[in-house]
Amino acid sequence: MKSRKLPREFDYYVLLFFSMAFIGWMWEVLLFLCTEHAFINRGVYRGPYLPIYGVGGILLVFAFRRIRRKPLLVFLLSAGVCSVLEYFTSWFLERLWGVRWWDYSGHFMNLNGRICLAGALVFGLGGTALVCLLLPLYDRLYQKIARKWRIALCLLLLLLFIADATYCAVRPNTGRGISWG
Repeated sequence: MKSRKLPREFDYYVLLFFSMAFIGWMWEVLLFLCTEHAFINRGVYRGPYLPIYGVGGILLVFAFRRIRRKPLLVFLLSAGVCSVLEYFTSWFLERLWGVRWWDYSGHFMNLNGRICLAGALVFGLGGTALVCLLLPLYDRLYQKIARKWRIALCLLLLLLFIADATYCAVRPNTGRGISWG
């Protein structure tokens, strides 16, 4: 018997976006804490989120939710989709502000320093973890939160994000260890 598919509301994706953006921020902060031995708030914005991870998470959910029982395929497709997203985000940010927020020039199999093989493999693993493992957990947690609280949380997160984006449109986060260039 097929399970009934629950409709996805806007707040589902807003909360998923911020969850993935926060997890991505934590990943990069911890990575730099371990490698550089310093807390570095990575990314364009000041808040604890990296929108590229949120966008990537949403893309992966839309594209691969139906194939979540095929982890190898999810891995390969996630690595590809996220690498394309990372490449064009790097290009766009550099064109917009003349700053590079990451540079993989010294990494094996890099393409113009914007993406590299190691990054693609990490994105493949992350995408597989998201689609095959974390998404079912997220779905259960989402259903446990009352709709009014989900909406309130979405509004708060969106207002904070808009304020941060507005401020950073003029003064992007480019401090020590954050950008190259």
